[in-house]
Amino acid sequence: MTRDLVERARKGDHDAFAELARAAIPRLDATAWLMLRDADRATDAVQNALVRAWRDLPTLRDPDRFDAWLHRLTVNACIDEIRRVRRRRLEVDVTDVSDLPSTADATSAIADRDQLERGFSRLEPDERAVIVLHLYLDLPLPEVAATLRIPLGTTKSRLYRGLREMRAALDADARPGADIREGRPA
Repeated sequence: MTRDLVERARKGDHDAFAELARAAIPRLDATAWLMLRDADRATDAVQNALVRAWRDLPTLRDPDRFDAWLHRLTVNACIDEIRRVRRRRLEVDVTDVSDLPSTADATSAIADRDQLERGFSRLEPDERAVIVLHLYLDLPLPEVAATLRIPLGTTKSRLYRGLREMRAALDADARPGADIREGRPA
């Protein structure tokens, strides 16, 4: 059925493309949010990917690869968004914790999540894409490689580098005095 919808959409059928997009949006939103950690930017990235998909759909060679192609467009839109924001240097992360319970466990969980977020935000967009697709979305590495159109070895090295960078960031935050150097009270 998907192949038929893709073929119809390639010929300009708006309804067929709308049906394909409607089915894919939840997965694309999840991917974009995991990469960008911002709902508005994630929505923009998904919209950009869908616009590009509609525009470039006639050039898709294999209709059976539509989902992987759409995922790749979304990841690329997220990478573009990350680079755009880094150029502007306006990244501000404010977490609303007003509705969370004020127990020690909740505080510890928030601190752990914040530490992971800081480490994740330090990753290069290419490393971030591999980690999101493999560890968060549970895609096997060969499928990640196919989705990103990179060799399997490159996928593995990006995963390794990304995880190494995350560990280094977590270790740096865990060292005594890290809070003071970053301007946070101990």
